Amino acid sequence: MKIKVNRNILWTETFLNELVSVGVKYACISPGSRSTPLTLAAAKNKKIKSFINIDERSSAFFALGLAKSTNSPVILICTSGTATAEFYPAIIEAYQQRIPLIVCTADRPPELINMGANQTINQYNLYKNHIRWFCPVGLPEANAKGIKHIKECARRAFKESFITSKGPVHLNFPFKKPFEPKTFTDEISKNLLDSTKKTIIKEDKSIEAKTKDICSEEWFREISKYLLNSKKVLIIAGPEYYNSDFPIQISKLAEKLNIPVLADGCSNLRFGRHKKGNILTNYDAILRSDKFAKNNQPDFILHFGRTVTSKALETFLEKCTAPRFMINDYGDWFDPSKKSIAAIGCKPYVFCRKMNQFLDSKAIKERDKDWLENFLSADRIASEIKSKIFESSTSLNEGRLVSEIMDLIPRNSKLMISNSMPVRDFDYFASNSEKKISVYNNRGASGIDGITSTALGIAVQSKEPTILVTGDLAFYYDLNGLLAAKNFKIPLIVILINNDGGGIFEVLPISKYGKFFKDYFIVSHNLDFSHFVKAYGGNFKGIKTWKDFRSSFRKALKAKSFSVIEVKTDSKQSLKLRQRFWNDVSKKMS
Repeated sequence: MKIKVNRNILWTETFLNELVSVGVKYACISPGSRSTPLTLAAAKNKKIKSFINIDERSSAFFALGLAKSTNSPVILICTSGTATAEFYPAIIEAYQQRIPLIVCTADRPPELINMGANQTINQYNLYKNHIRWFCPVGLPEANAKGIKHIKECARRAFKESFITSKGPVHLNFPFKKPFEPKTFTDEISKNLLDSTKKTIIKEDKSIEAKTKDICSEEWFREISKYLLNSKKVLIIAGPEYYNSDFPIQISKLAEKLNIPVLADGCSNLRFGRHKKGNILTNYDAILRSDKFAKNNQPDFILHFGRTVTSKALETFLEKCTAPRFMINDYGDWFDPSKKSIAAIGCKPYVFCRKMNQFLDSKAIKERDKDWLENFLSADRIASEIKSKIFESSTSLNEGRLVSEIMDLIPRNSKLMISNSMPVRDFDYFASNSEKKISVYNNRGASGIDGITSTALGIAVQSKEPTILVTGDLAFYYDLNGLLAAKNFKIPLIVILINNDGGGIFEVLPISKYGKFFKDYFIVSHNLDFSHFVKAYGGNFKGIKTWKDFRSSFRKALKAKSFSVIEVKTDSKQSLKLRQRFWNDVSKKMS
């Protein structure tokens, strides 16, 4: 018995069936003609939830946020030509943060490349510097050999994106017309058609990644010697999406050995019910004191996660001569100072758990308690100064805004922090809290593009509130992203810090260059964002006082559509408050 098929659709349906068989659930699609077979296959598959976004750049960042929030690979589909280039910023971010995206770009057939054909560019390995794997899929074939090939492509795409390398992978799909379902190109047997629905993936039935559980015993023993024999150990927890057991295990390890833990604002260690006795949050201000930094040099450093946000800590590490080991899932090298001994591939929570078990069997020598107390005492002093300066400030400023948000945000919320000043202020001013909050960021490449779309991707499948803290330039860059908020009815709460231009430039040396600085760096946009928000069906509120902010935030939590709460600040005044905080802390450290 022969069955008529369209080979393009047969090809893409087989590909997606294979991905679905291992648990891939989501696809983000931008409309286009050449990608019709991929779009049809995704639309037809009942086990895939598809999100349609006109703007490819927004769609890619949306997929990035969705992959972060669900910790699973997300399929990304677009047509040929410059549409593929619009994916690139989000792919770079995904590469830097090891976020799993399965990027599927449609293409013209080989004979049309470099021939002046419409909407045709050279897409071969387009993202080669920022992907974990590239596959030129080839033209569809309606035969057993072709079906086996496309299944193998799907299998490897999943493994490379989520298990072997983790990060974005790129598959380029050339198609010849026709694309539509009832335009048949071939006749195949029923047996061959049935085979397209049978998976060849025998292993990896679960979507859970099977990465390394522990570094080699040689490295583990080496690190344990440093931990036991060093009197002044420092632990750094950089930004990362850690396993939920990591805060518990790292706190145990720090307590056993009297180790201060410098927890980045985006490490998630500051939030939750685990013990936080050794977890410091004000180290950026403390380490700005040259005297404190000089008098409190560690003799060993253990660094979990990614590169830290704090410039003061980075400067401290550049001058530090202590040996440093980096521990993260894939052994990535997060060390701009180039002072680390090694980067070891191991899940941080597994490393800490095993180290705790190992130390339980050892007689631990008496530790230097003054070492830990120096840091804890300094942290308490800085915390008191911070409260005094910012809680007493009645004007709207970026420092106090962090504490206001943390007071109001419900437990179990998801919090996306934009780049530039918001993530730095969050690192400076977010204190330890018993609230369980999941903090997200785009610190891989630290761009301000796609921030809103990323937050919407994080929020779309979440049953808990999602809050985005962003600046006016980042918000302006991604106004197109608001269409997803409207179309998918996502009740995202956006805290929009509007200082009418790049507030971060105020802290740079270039700020002292008068008119040149004003004309070429602080380029005021003078935009009234309320019109854009209302055009996309959102709620907009410009606030004047802290009382107004609190009532607006509570109201936004009950809204069914997205809300934007605009906080207009004076970047110069906010900088003065930060500098007063840093100066007062430095004086106390002297």
